[in-house]
Amino acid sequence: MRRIDKYEAPDKLLDDRVILISGVTEGIGRALAAKCAALGATIVLLGRKVPRLESLHDEIIEAGGPRPGIVPFNLETTEWAEYEKITDVLGDEYGRLDGLVHCGGILGELSPIEHHDPYLWYRVLQVNLNAPFLITRACMPLLRKSADPSVVFVSSTVGRKGRAHWGAYSVSKFAIEGLAQVLADETENIPIRVNTVNPGATRTKLRRAAFPAEDAGQSAQPGEVLAPFLYFLGPDSRGVSYSSADSQP
Repeated sequence: MRRIDKYEAPDKLLDDRVILISGVTEGIGRALAAKCAALGATIVLLGRKVPRLESLHDEIIEAGGPRPGIVPFNLETTEWAEYEKITDVLGDEYGRLDGLVHCGGILGELSPIEHHDPYLWYRVLQVNLNAPFLITRACMPLLRKSADPSVVFVSSTVGRKGRAHWGAYSVSKFAIEGLAQVLADETENIPIRVNTVNPGATRTKLRRAAFPAEDAGQSAQPGEVLAPFLYFLGPDSRGVSYSSADSQP
């Protein structure tokens, strides 16, 4: 495959596309939402903190992007039946969904399995795995209505090779890779392309929690790791499913 970590998105790459992005209140999700809007997409902002959703909404409009939608949503505590209502709202407003990106996620704790807090284990698996599954499942009818649908999951280096003390976070990312592979195989002939992106070391709240003593300057800014996401969301990646890409060499 081409070096998509160096992909340069052309202007208007995402014109007229409707893209739902979870976890947009900070980090990679926020940077990706702003960039996709700048490239012409109508973004549906899904996140827990309403003031931050509204702030990003206003930022996108002030930058000249299409008016985004807002879906306040708690990935940890919302009952599974409520996920179906996302489809109802988006269906009434947009009629289809061209892209779905799962940026929401939490670290939990870095601890040996023997001492891992069971509550945190369930919490991490809910946010990092069960919520992406439930959102994707709910949005499948709208993705099928798109002429060029794409689903992107955020993976991790520790989701490809297990690392001591990364516990539930590592397991959740291994499971995301598996979920993406299964979905890609199931949708091969629809076609809905399904891919994963490992952003690598990025200057986010999650990274700071995992590596509190690390020099932040060693990590990329969220806006610097978006190339693979944009490639998978745009028409240049038609026919590419399943691929597990890295944002950084």
